[in-house]
Amino acid sequence: MARMPRRRSRADALPLTVLVQQLAALLRGGRSTSRLWEELWMVHEAKDHRIGPGDSEVLKARGKDPGLRKLSSGSLQVLAAAQAASMMGTSVAEAIRTSSANDLQGGNSVERRIWRELAACLDVAEASGCPLADVLSRFAAQLDAEDDAGDARQTALAGPKATLRLLTWLPVFGLGLGMMLGVDPLEVLLANGVGLAALAAGCVLTVIGRIWSSRLVRAAVGVD
Repeated sequence: MARMPRRRSRADALPLTVLVQQLAALLRGGRSTSRLWEELWMVHEAKDHRIGPGDSEVLKARGKDPGLRKLSSGSLQVLAAAQAASMMGTSVAEAIRTSSANDLQGGNSVERRIWRELAACLDVAEASGCPLADVLSRFAAQLDAEDDAGDARQTALAGPKATLRLLTWLPVFGLGLGMMLGVDPLEVLLANGVGLAALAAGCVLTVIGRIWSSRLVRAAVGVD
């Protein structure tokens, strides 16, 4: 039975796009489906694993650090389940679906989706007789395009996010600037009921604007 390594942070996780590319490369290199998952597990289970030159180029092209990159703890468990199913001769696709539903329950929803889609690729290749390497290569290209689109969205939203932070702190800066100029805006705001009402309304509107703008940014990014 495969031994599970220590839990790792998702921040240092190897992108699943690279794993799919590795699967396709192993198949094109002549690996049989019975050996495919065992060899892939041996690669990712190693404690001191560093990504290879090919994977390093993939990550560099995406502007990411090609240092120590390992699968997340949940993805490693799914990979272990796939390797165990392959050794026992049972359905790898079904093992992936079951493990991803259980082991990635509190993890990244994108990881769960990719593993389910990978299982679907295995089913399609088995049912249609299409070469699995070709199916996985196209799947990897699709994932790469999705990642590029996500990076482009993040770049495009950098300006709105900065503006959101600026507008959030602008009232505080305004109060500080007024005090530096010799005016006491707090005294005006706290002097009577009108000032207090204006202060309360400003605080409420600032909070509402912050929440609304944050939701707009999350919707653009695609976060639920």
